[in-house]
Amino acid sequence: MTVLVDDPIWPAHGRLWSHLISDQSLDELHAFAAAQGVPARAFDRDHYDVPEESLTKLLAAGAVHVGGKELVRRLIASGLRVPARDRR
Repeated sequence: MTVLVDDPIWPAHGRLWSHLISDQSLDELHAFAAAQGVPARAFDRDHYDVPEESLTKLLAAGAVHVGGKELVRRLIASGLRVPARDRR
């Protein structure tokens, strides 16, 4: 099981956000997110958007910190990435 989180560099709603993904399965991702209190509404097709202040808790629970490029590379390699053309 590997759940990954990137740097909180994405601004929205007056705060910075990270992405939380699994490089194995969406079931694994949903279970991890639920156990950490990440709301279901934060899920966006292949990742969760999580606020900067959640990063410490997610890392303590076992998420692995990676850079944004590595996160995307691992998500694509997992086969779970939803392409931009399918996000409409």
